[in-house]
Amino acid sequence: MAEKFDYDKLPTEIQYEIADDIARDNKERSNRFYPELRIREGIYSKYVKRLIDLSISTPALIVLFPVNAVIGVITYFDVGRPVFFKQQRMGKNGKLFTMIKFRNMTNETDENGVLLRADLRVTKWGKFVRATSLDELLNFVNIFMGDMSIIGPRPLPVGYKGRFNRYHEGRHAVKPGLDCPLRNPDKVMTWENRLENDAWYAQNVSFMTDAKLVWLLVRKAVWGKDRKVRAEGVNEGTFVGYFEDGRVMDSNHIPDKYYIEAIERNHWKG
Repeated sequence: MAEKFDYDKLPTEIQYEIADDIARDNKERSNRFYPELRIREGIYSKYVKRLIDLSISTPALIVLFPVNAVIGVITYFDVGRPVFFKQQRMGKNGKLFTMIKFRNMTNETDENGVLLRADLRVTKWGKFVRATSLDELLNFVNIFMGDMSIIGPRPLPVGYKGRFNRYHEGRHAVKPGLDCPLRNPDKVMTWENRLENDAWYAQNVSFMTDAKLVWLLVRKAVWGKDRKVRAEGVNEGTFVGYFEDGRVMDSNHIPDKYYIEAIERNHWKG
């Protein structure tokens, strides 16, 4: 594994090329190591879940308006304009939508113009709103609009498209949500655990499943082990694909050869 290469300091196009190379070599092969995906669809997932989302998001937007207004003002004086962070994310069946959050990082770059790591750009106020998830209160707008649900896999940026094998692609068979907490709260939120949990959720959507995960979501937001990780923007890596044996690969564990091939192909000097 490579320690001399820093994935986050590479130009975005090289990062994407590395993920493409990994997918070329291992994505189809990884399918052999995973079971067949069986999506669960019923009255609850088709109709009831949406009604619940509306019944929660509508009053939430009204009640939280003063809170959002205060957060917006503080954010303006903390990081300046724009106050909102907007990004295209992948929704159900891969449909794109714009997710809105409050900004909590500066746009500081290194000498090469590359954005610094997240943990170096998060402000003190940003750490607080991330730890308390206050920066994500605007997600209720996306829930009200029908792009997201209360519970569902976290929506990922479009750059992740094409990296998932058939089993993990099942996370896009349902609407993304505020979060999809690990059903075993004692587990650490690694990419391996996250994708497994998302695929499990797509196959087990029900009122009881959502009720349990809502409780775990509240518990995670208030007492969760990963509050410090989220608050400081600690780099847990980026999902880039799979190893030859089907294990999930993140950007902290990319074999050297993929860095070397992509960097040489682009004649990048760093």
